[in-house]
Amino acid sequence: MSKKKKRIAQEQQQEQRSERSFNQYIKERKTVNLIPKSLNQEHYIDLLTNQTKNIVFATGPAGTGKTFLAMLAGIKAYKEHQVSRIILTRPAVGVDDEKHGFLPGNINAKMEPWTKPLFDVISEYYSPREIAHMLDDQAIEISPLAFMRGRTFKGAWVVADEMQNATPGQIKMLLTRLGEGSKIVVTGDTRQADRSDSDNGLLDFKGLVERYQQSKYVAGVEFEGKDIARHPAVREILSIYGED
Repeated sequence: MSKKKKRIAQEQQQEQRSERSFNQYIKERKTVNLIPKSLNQEHYIDLLTNQTKNIVFATGPAGTGKTFLAMLAGIKAYKEHQVSRIILTRPAVGVDDEKHGFLPGNINAKMEPWTKPLFDVISEYYSPREIAHMLDDQAIEISPLAFMRGRTFKGAWVVADEMQNATPGQIKMLLTRLGEGSKIVVTGDTRQADRSDSDNGLLDFKGLVERYQQSKYVAGVEFEGKDIARHPAVREILSIYGED
């Protein structure tokens, strides 16, 4: 066999190996199903899928599906072309007052410790390679609260997680980023806040909405211990700590 034929054969073998390697990372396309496990979850799903409610907030204990359902609904909206991107944010409390510069890598790498629970949901529907491409194309964007000022989010599904650790000013700044065709979902457990009640943005916003009583675009749900959908031991742990 000539050198040219050998080279062509080797290139063909390499292409076949690359194709097999790529295919093993492509997950079977899953349909996103939003299935409630409690009445509060059913109400939450109704709000998440209601296109007239542009801002939805959910509070309550761990394991009640606040973040999980918000992410599922976002992935469903993205797959159905209702939005063009998913934006993830959360406060980085306790780490140099939200300064990420000392952490290695780009902003995605810097925020990885805080966004891992959100990407756990995305990884059920997209392969690591697909997620990397989506990050490169900004179909998935990580946007720290500290860097949001002055932006407007259009055609986006924004999930703001652990917002019990945000200040009132940060919550206001986040919610006023809302643009055309977007939805912001704010989640948090006010009983696990690292901030005092007077400086707790989620508590402040929740109280303001309750007093306003006539919101057209904003709605929320308060989860309880009975809504916990994780292992039954989680509910027992919260009871032990007197948080049921």
